[in-house]
Amino acid sequence: MIQQAVSKKSENRKFFERLKRLMPKDLDKVTNRLHDEAFEHIDCLQCANCCATIGPLLKDKDIERLAASQKIKPSDFTEKYLRIDEDNDFVFKSHPCPFLGDDKYCGVYENRPKACADYPHTQQNKMHNKLRITFLNTMICPAVAQVAEGLKKVYG
Repeated sequence: MIQQAVSKKSENRKFFERLKRLMPKDLDKVTNRLHDEAFEHIDCLQCANCCATIGPLLKDKDIERLAASQKIKPSDFTEKYLRIDEDNDFVFKSHPCPFLGDDKYCGVYENRPKACADYPHTQQNKMHNKLRITFLNTMICPAVAQVAEGLKKVYG
């Protein structure tokens, strides 16, 4: 699915730009339904591409929770694992995520950042505001690629 989405990058970009202009009133409902359908047969543990290739934005609460789970001070956690990106946000220094195991399980799952818990963001409301990130995530997450194809069938 990801390779297909990459090959359709231009097509998908145009579709999501058009969808943003259309502003369908039922976009949240349709996207949430497509999300649920995608995850009926997609297992994140078979992929973990999100954890391997992109990093979440970490808020202060995320840093505090993760530091506590590692039994270190937030400042030490920040020094060891994080950097400040071009948007002045904390992100992990490297990819894959330092807590991603060889078995594709998250070593801090119960304490993972909110951005990780919310990923891939296709199960949320106000999807109209998330169309750019949804487009980008089509090339990272097979479930989002499937959601995009479903959106094209509905609004194409």
